[in-house]
Order: sequence, then structure tokens, then C-alpha cells
Amino acid sequence: MEECDTAPSLIDTHAHLDDQQFEEDREEVIERARGAGVEQIITVACWDHQHGFDPALKIADSHDNVYAAIGIHPHDARLAGDEAFQQIESLAGRAKVVAIGEIGLDYHYDNSPRDIQQEVFRRQVQLAISLNLPIIVHTREADRDTLDILKEEGAGETGGVLHCFSGGYEMARECLDMGFLLSFTGIITFPRATALHEVVKKVPVERMLIETDCPYLAPVPHRGKRNEPAYVVETAKRIAALKGLSLDDVARITTLNAQGLFGIGDQKQRPEIAYTIRDSLYLGITNRCNNFCTFCAKQDSFTVKGHYLRLRYEPTASDVLAAIGTDPQQYKEIVFCGYGEPLIRLDLIKEVGTALKELGCTIRINTDGLANLVYERNILPELSFVDAISVSLNAHDSESYQRLVKTPFGERSFPAIIDFLREAKKQISSVTATVVAVPGLDVEACRRLAEEEIGVSFRAREYNEVG
Repeated sequence: MEECDTAPSLIDTHAHLDDQQFEEDREEVIERARGAGVEQIITVACWDHQHGFDPALKIADSHDNVYAAIGIHPHDARLAGDEAFQQIESLAGRAKVVAIGEIGLDYHYDNSPRDIQQEVFRRQVQLAISLNLPIIVHTREADRDTLDILKEEGAGETGGVLHCFSGGYEMARECLDMGFLLSFTGIITFPRATALHEVVKKVPVERMLIETDCPYLAPVPHRGKRNEPAYVVETAKRIAALKGLSLDDVARITTLNAQGLFGIGDQKQRPEIAYTIRDSLYLGITNRCNNFCTFCAKQDSFTVKGHYLRLRYEPTASDVLAAIGTDPQQYKEIVFCGYGEPLIRLDLIKEVGTALKELGCTIRINTDGLANLVYERNILPELSFVDAISVSLNAHDSESYQRLVKTPFGERSFPAIIDFLREAKKQISSVTATVVAVPGLDVEACRRLAEEEIGVSFRAREYNEVG
């Protein structure tokens, strides 16, 4: 499916609009950002001994789509006395101030002695916790000390983001484990940033933000020019390419991430029946499940790839068709999935699926494979309109299955799934057994069972990566 013609909704979570490079055309820069789909900008006010935070705060106050973060940059730590901290405390209650930052450590330039940088960093983390504001962290050639201070000061309590992330995956993992998000800049568009590309591939997009850090770090194809918020779309495009997502996916998810962290924009989540991921349309028709999976992401959040899937009611067939819209053929496939077991609503699937098939759509069902136990009959001949089915195998034997999946069908469950897969081969052209690669699961044994014994395709889904 081609990208939507309209601009995606983006948030540049780290800009320096008060920089002198914007002095002549700041208003035009902000308007260009709007035109590119950048709905909000967080301008980062780095304290200086002459002006405090005033220049950036004036910009935020005079533009409805600009917010501010305030903090003492490690470069200026040696100049910051009690007055600077008092300013942060007094300004933090303003509606446009959404974070404390950028704060942290910079051992590359060492413009301030390292012990003073550390002291000022710790003090600001403590202040952010007391003010209940997230932090925006700067770290350069100081990863270990940065992580140690964040842990020792309990920074996970208030949360925040590692801005302009350029570290390795181990650094990323430690940050994620503390509950922090990672923000990426135009650096990821550089062809030689291969190590960072690998980090982006491994980090869940649900834990990412995007930023320009303008006027610095202009992305390809603007490299060498002054950076500006409108260019944040290039970073979103590169993440989309690296993650196998659409630009709309990345925009939607990172915008939701930013809104949640900084408390800006429209944070009210509305349940969706029909929602797009990549070039597929997914249909959520129930939140009911047969099982309780120990690894189910629904235990933590009902949001998948930026879509909120907790239904207020179970939709009728008419509701589902209305949510799909008038042009379902535009999608690569239409998938009955959602955050629940779709075959619990077999009659609705048959009605909606048949109607979509008559329009020439490709239909897939994601299921737990227990429908024949639920209905006490073989329901697969009733799914003649289905082109593909993905069945949650989730283990290589019954003992492992029951350890990972709490099911009312007990020991009957796993043999029933095997039988369901074998029967599905007779009725549906594409059959895939899937597992979630939870720690300790013998994924290779699952693959052998699916491919060699049952004779279906196999896919291992990454643990903690949904959608």
C-alpha cells in the first residue's frame, strides 16, 4: 500500500529554536514544520548565566505548538550556582514546561570539570523527581557514568529519554530496562552509521522518540545545511525502512510516545476496530480470549503500534464493515486479529469475511488454534473464504505449552492445536504456526515440529515486540 498523500503527524522532541541560526527566519521555520506535519516541537532551553531560560520560553509562550524543556547543560555546569536551580524550580510549574533537560554528562569537550558535571546532573535528576517531570539526558563519551548516576538517583521514578542516542545495544538495553525512551536524530540517515542502524532494528519502536537537535545534525538529504524541525520526517522515514514499517506507523507510534512522556497534545486514546500496520488492515472484533498467556503484552498495555485496541463494546458486522471503509482492496491483506481471539466470533468472521472476499480482498486470521474445542466440531470447512491462517503454536510439547499458556482446556489444548494445524492444511492455502520467542523456549524444536512433522510454515515472533 502506498503512503498516504497527507503529511504524517510528527513531534520534534528536541530542537533549539532559540539558537542564533534561527534569528532571521524563526517564524518561517516553525511554519515550515507545520506544513511538513510536525504538530508539536519541544524547544530545549539550556540555561546560560546571562539570559537564564528566557529566550526559549518566550518562543514557547508565543506559539501554541511549541513546548519547552529547561535544564543546565553539562557544558555550563561549572557556571551554575543555586540561582540556576531556583530558576528551574520556579519555572517548572508553567504550562509550557514539560521536562527537565537537557542534562547529563559530556566527556568529549569537558567544558566543565567532570566532578562538577556529575554533581549538577545528580542534583537535576533529584529536582525532576521532586517536580514529577521527565528528564532529557545528554551523554557523550560518558555512558557508564551516565547510567550509574541514573540508577543511583532512581531516575526511573520520573522517567525520560536519552536524547540523540548513538550508543550501542547494551547501553540501549540498560536504558530501556530503567524505563527510559531512546530518541534518534538525523544521524541514523547517514549511510555509515551502520552500528546505530542495528540498534534501531533491535529497539522496539514503542520505546522511541524522534528529534532533529536542530540546528545541528541535519539528516540526509539535507546534510551540510542548517537543520530544522521540518526535517524530522527524514528520521522517521529511516526508522520505518529499518523496522519494516510504514512512515505512518512510525509517525503514529512516536507521536503517541512523546505525548505520553511529556503530557502534550491529545492523549485521549480511542478504541479502534479497523487499524493499519504497514500495508495490512487489522480488525479487532473482541477482547475475549480462551487463554491467559503468561507473555501476553495485553497485560501491560492495550496499545499496539500506536493503536488502542481495548474495545468499549463488541462491534456488529455492520460496525466492522463501516470501520473498514469503502476501499478495502487498497490493503495487501485484511487480518482478523485484534487483542482477543477472533474465532470466538465465528459467525461475524464468516459474514464480514465473505463480504470482503466478494470484493477481491485477501483474508487472513490470527488464532490460538482452539476453535474446534470451543465449538466441539471442525470449523475449518466453514472458512473457505480465508487465504491464510496463523496459529499460535507457542511451544513444542504439551508440558511447555501449559507452562506458558493458562488454558481452561488443560492437557487437551496442545494436541488440539496440532490437529487444527493439520486440518487447516486441507482447507486453507497458507498455514503458519507461530511462537513468541520467550526466554527459555526451544524455538528450534518448535520449528522442527511445525515444518517437519506437521508440514506448515513457521514464524518466531520476537519477544516483547507486538504487531
